[in-house]
Amino acid sequence: MRKIYCSTCSFLVLFTYISFAQSHFGVDFDTVRAQKFDMGKMWTFENPPLDYFEKTYDFRPDQEWLDHAQKSALKFGSGCSASFISEDGLIMTNHHCIRGTLRDLSTEEKDLLKYGFYADKQEDEMKIPNLYVSQLMLIEDVTKEIKSAMNEVVSDSEKVLRRIQKIEEIKKQYSEKNPELMCSVVSLYYGGKYSLYGYKRYNDVRLVFVPELMVSKLGGDYDNFTYPRYGFDCAFLRAYENDKPVKTEHYFKWSTDPIYENQPVFVVGNPGSTNRLYTVAQLEYIRDFQFGLQTPMRKELYKIYDELVKETNAEDMKLIATLFNVGNGLKVYESTYLALQDPFFMARKKDFEKKFSHDIYCDPDLTIKYGSIWKKIDDNRKEASENANEIFALSISSTYSPKYFFIAKDLIKLAEQLSLAETEREEAYRKENLNSLIENIFPGNFDKRVEERKLLVHMGVVKRNLPPENEIAHILLLESDAKASAEMVLVKSEITNKDSVIALANSGAEAILKSDDPFIKFVLSSRERLTEMEARNKQLEDADVINNQLLGEALYEVYGDAIPPDATGTLRISDGILQGYDYNGTKAPYKTTFYGSLDRYYSFDKKFPYNLPDYWEKLPEEFDLSVPFNFASTCDIIGGNSGSPVININGEIVGLAFDGNMESHSGRFIYTTEYNRTVSLSAEGMIEAIRDLYKAEKLSSEILKGKVK
Repeated sequence: MRKIYCSTCSFLVLFTYISFAQSHFGVDFDTVRAQKFDMGKMWTFENPPLDYFEKTYDFRPDQEWLDHAQKSALKFGSGCSASFISEDGLIMTNHHCIRGTLRDLSTEEKDLLKYGFYADKQEDEMKIPNLYVSQLMLIEDVTKEIKSAMNEVVSDSEKVLRRIQKIEEIKKQYSEKNPELMCSVVSLYYGGKYSLYGYKRYNDVRLVFVPELMVSKLGGDYDNFTYPRYGFDCAFLRAYENDKPVKTEHYFKWSTDPIYENQPVFVVGNPGSTNRLYTVAQLEYIRDFQFGLQTPMRKELYKIYDELVKETNAEDMKLIATLFNVGNGLKVYESTYLALQDPFFMARKKDFEKKFSHDIYCDPDLTIKYGSIWKKIDDNRKEASENANEIFALSISSTYSPKYFFIAKDLIKLAEQLSLAETEREEAYRKENLNSLIENIFPGNFDKRVEERKLLVHMGVVKRNLPPENEIAHILLLESDAKASAEMVLVKSEITNKDSVIALANSGAEAILKSDDPFIKFVLSSRERLTEMEARNKQLEDADVINNQLLGEALYEVYGDAIPPDATGTLRISDGILQGYDYNGTKAPYKTTFYGSLDRYYSFDKKFPYNLPDYWEKLPEEFDLSVPFNFASTCDIIGGNSGSPVININGEIVGLAFDGNMESHSGRFIYTTEYNRTVSLSAEGMIEAIRDLYKAEKLSSEILKGKVK
């Protein structure tokens, strides 16, 4: 870390707080100042802020504490967090982290979403296909090797390619030394530092216990990302090796002490992605051309599934699970978009950028090396913005585009492969495989209700992002009214059912490519232009990769480990305290109780999404409704932290992180302790429900003792 002598060049000062969640009336935004932890508290295990922990909490974890926490925590699949909580491989994570799996494994006879699941005996634990957990066992600094390799070439694209090549070399080298580990290289500070992480992977994971969907997510999308909260969002699984439960020396013990206000806690998990180091120009681009374009589309998509759930009287649990997933994405996008439009938020980011760049300009050497970064990024994002709307309009997305477009793409590829000599075709397109391939072009899980409504969403994207005179837009927008256009497109289409798709596929390459089908015409008419724009966009992204790396290097040179790197989907430890906050003219308590669940149930007349199972009307006498259920803390989390253990200074489980509040959505770009809260399920509440409500005595005993009897 380079020491800066310029007297006005200090960022790490705690400035007077003005909440950007409050009214901005009368605020002079030129006076708004950045704050000490705007860049967050997602600390890496290779550089934990021990002095800060000691000063703040009178607690200085030793290396044994840190190693144990690191190895007790787990990465759950590819997008969540988890932890070992018994020596017999018992795993704790969130219900919503396996919601999709539960949906796929459910049958008419065994609806795991509606009724939950509990295996009283280990032989009844349900194996989950394709699920794995990863335990971080090795961390090595490989910054020098990668940067040296990148400096061997000149252009941005060459540097990006050389970085990829060197990372593969390093992974291979460490994998050969540690064959039992899965090795990956993590970029920190956008390439300011690089770490090699070695994971032990467990591929045999089995389900032990999950509650019902409506108990885990009481309030559905209405209560999602809110607080006070009453969600039993937990799941318990077990890792196996050689068909036997894993024996692990690293697991978190369970705290039996009551939680209390202002209690220090730590979240240990794998936050997915933050962009707190991004420049103001990058934030403005993201605001206008990522969240700004996606939010209207996601509103329309949510409306589709909301209407379908109502049409089915909220009885289809698979449909409800999809609605919850879509609604979760909508709230993230819409709330983040609003945060990026907040002038107070942007003023804080501008003040940080001003101080950071000033620190660079205070040093001649740093100025030569990093002084042009902001201008380069600004120019880059301006050029990227020129085609952003058109790229969005011409792209076909698995999120919102109807399957008709994917059928069209498959037919076009079929036609182009058929135009080749037999020996030049991909294997799947050779004569012996053609019948099977053609038979499967039309998807087996096609839902006409959903796909026809998605077509309206896709048309909305095209209409909002292409000018009316655009020829490609006219392929779909045949009428001024979107609904009338959709109806006409479907009438003209040759690919709306399996028989017609097979007929067109068998009619030959020329018939497919010259088809008047609107979906085929849209794909054929747009792909050359889309390819051209995406190629240039890739060049701009490569340039940004290098610019961001320089930005990260500059940040690290000026501030060192005092500022943690942005989240990268890898293990972090975040500190905070249990604390409520002011909201809606009143105060949110630091904890809630099970009484709140009953209040939601009865206050909303037992209607979806507040419809608890019938047994909640006659609860067991031993079930104590006054036990803490959920709690709020000031820990710094983001998507990917779902399922993270919340531990006390003794390294014991006090909770399970499952959400943030609405005010936390700006956390992708800025962290604040004023209103941003992590929402967790309390350890006390989990035991109370598992033992006294669900009567899962063996599970509760294993949790409390840390081992099977």
